[in-house]
Amino acid sequence: QVQLVESGGGLVQAGGSLRLSCAASGRTNVMGWYRQAPGKQRELVAGISSGGSTIYADSVKGRFTISRGNAKNTVYLQMNSLKPEDTAVYYCVGSIGSIATLDRGYWGQGTRVTVSS
Repeated sequence: QVQLVESGGGLVQAGGSLRLSCAASGRTNVMGWYRQAPGKQRELVAGISSGGSTIYADSVKGRFTISRGNAKNTVYLQMNSLKPEDTAVYYCVGSIGSIATLDRGYWGQGTRVTVSS
């Protein structure tokens, strides 16, 4: 069982930045971030493979950057130009599979991001 621990959420004004971090207790091939806003479906925000391939939701392209640490068991999400619609609970996910099956992997408990207008 791989455990993931997120940090870095909080309250920020629109236009500001936050950096989310996640550390996994075991090996993962792909890692990523999902988010869920109140009353909305969960969505994939960004994912990254061990080789560095990335995928982003259209709504965050150009504003968010996902990266992995040197130890490969950490993942970061740099969020710039934040908008109120980015408000959600952000979940770190890790899997030994592919990005396509990331949601079937291990999930963190989530960290809340609130963007005020």
